[in-house]
Amino acid sequence: MHGNTPYAGREKLDVSPERRRALRRELTNVATSTRALLPDDFLVGGEISDGADGPRATVAVRPPSGSVVSTGFGYDEDADPTTLAQELAAGAVIEARRSADVAQTAS
Repeated sequence: MHGNTPYAGREKLDVSPERRRALRRELTNVATSTRALLPDDFLVGGEISDGADGPRATVAVRPPSGSVVSTGFGYDEDADPTTLAQELAAGAVIEARRSADVAQTAS
């Protein structure tokens, strides 16, 4: 009866510790691979948060200039860490380049 009330909120999915550890390992792999592709002035970080569909990993890159670039994936998604790292690194480089071009144009 209480499950269908509008104020009850969403039901939290129960994910096994093994799946959470696997997601953490995948997050670490993506972050490490992304760091290896970028110079040291690009900051790379990651976190796992609980979402409506279960835990989600997010890896983000802060370029030396420009906006943060991020990607996310869940424990039940087939995410290729190498491809995610390459796409994330490329996005961060493009963002840094775009920011540098805007700054140069404004000068």
